[in-house]
Amino acid sequence: MRVVIAEDLALLREGIVALLREHDIDVVAQAEDGPGLLRAISGHAPDLAIVDVRLPPSFRDEGLRAALEARRRQPDLSVLVLSQYVETAYADELIAENSAGIGYLLKERIGDVRAFLDAVHRVAAGGTVLDRQVVTQMLAPHDRAPDGLAGLTAREREVLQLIAEGRSNAGIADALVVTPGAVEKHITSIFGKLDLPSQGDDHRRVLAVLAYLKAAG
Repeated sequence: MRVVIAEDLALLREGIVALLREHDIDVVAQAEDGPGLLRAISGHAPDLAIVDVRLPPSFRDEGLRAALEARRRQPDLSVLVLSQYVETAYADELIAENSAGIGYLLKERIGDVRAFLDAVHRVAAGGTVLDRQVVTQMLAPHDRAPDGLAGLTAREREVLQLIAEGRSNAGIADALVVTPGAVEKHITSIFGKLDLPSQGDDHRRVLAVLAYLKAAG
């Protein structure tokens, strides 16, 4: 896997580089701002870009804008966006056109090395990973919530949140301390209530859930 990193904080950037290289992930370039990211993408054609949402000069959404532009230039590029705060609008914009190979995590998740590396591999492989806090806000009840979402039980909402985070059935079972069979029953019920077609693998189920959340949001 070939990775480019765009992060203006040198200490954090070097920490991510060291972590990835320690686990045999090839970091081919580093950047401090949006233009630098686009140059790195053009020059190295990486598989994955890890990008801070807020980059110089204004520290608003330059990183997000650069990531979206990089995807337009290289459609098969996977992007994992890191943010200091939960911004559901950013996550929504990322998945607006194509949610394959997209991730959005809070920076604090980097401290959980195993989970962070799992997210890196999932996104690079074309999967979709959203931070649990983002998913929680997406699932929060609101006036326009569709009947199907409102009809989910508390446990089904927990399962849906974990699905949208990119968890496998086994991972959901471990997180909720239930059997894989119970998870399968919950998932069957969820997709029935949301009127979503059954799919043959976890990745497609995640995409279907995210598409529904986007339409609901």
